Amino acid sequence: MAKRKRNLQQSDNSAITLLPQKKHYRQRAHANPFSDHSLDYPSSPQNINWATHYPAYANTEKLPEFADVGCGFGGLLITLAPLFPDTLMLGMEIRVQVSQYVQDRISALRVTTTSDDSSPHYQNVSIVRANAMKFLPNYFTKHSLSSLFFLFPDPHFKSRKHKARIISPTLLAEYAYALRPGGIVYTITDVKDLHEWMKSHLEAFPLFESVDEEALRAEGKGLIIDAVYTSTEEGKKVERNGGDKWFAGFRRIEVARQ
Repeated sequence: MAKRKRNLQQSDNSAITLLPQKKHYRQRAHANPFSDHSLDYPSSPQNINWATHYPAYANTEKLPEFADVGCGFGGLLITLAPLFPDTLMLGMEIRVQVSQYVQDRISALRVTTTSDDSSPHYQNVSIVRANAMKFLPNYFTKHSLSSLFFLFPDPHFKSRKHKARIISPTLLAEYAYALRPGGIVYTITDVKDLHEWMKSHLEAFPLFESVDEEALRAEGKGLIIDAVYTSTEEGKKVERNGGDKWFAGFRRIEVARQ
């Protein structure tokens, strides 16, 4: 028993040593999605070698089912990965330092996390540095996603900046393409105006229908919703400051309703 305790302590110390520290990856809070960033992106989803992202699943035909757009420091991905070990998840983040942090964090967790079973931990989560407003269809095939997350996106407060908001009629067509019928779009923000903006645009789009939080929890999505509320750096900051969080969920429907 004492030997096992020492081994666990050594494992904990290794994890502390290997896990990256955010202070070494800091940069501006937001990036201009219309700028010409130096990005490498695939010409189509079929040209992606997913084995480099999920080596433990190299001999399977699995594709990412959860996509976290603007994943920040990866809090949602890291929380959901062990809860849904058979679901591949991909974060998309435009900021180079932040995306590098998430990549390093995942790599460290893969080698430091121990388990009593033989299941590979954090092998089901990965990240790409990408501008989702321009290149999301380059990563996801039609109806391949079951969950799409937009957590605390840049509010772009000024009216002339609203075109840069991640929810818009044009972009919703791309999200509907990637999301399978029955799939869920999860949004949350601490800015009520942005919440109303996202909600009104999703309600107006013919391939999405609103589904309230209680209904989603009744469908067994409580673990996901809890993570949406609490797992991100932004969400934790709102809690510390005593702010409000505005949640909305939308289901991808099969056809436009008359």
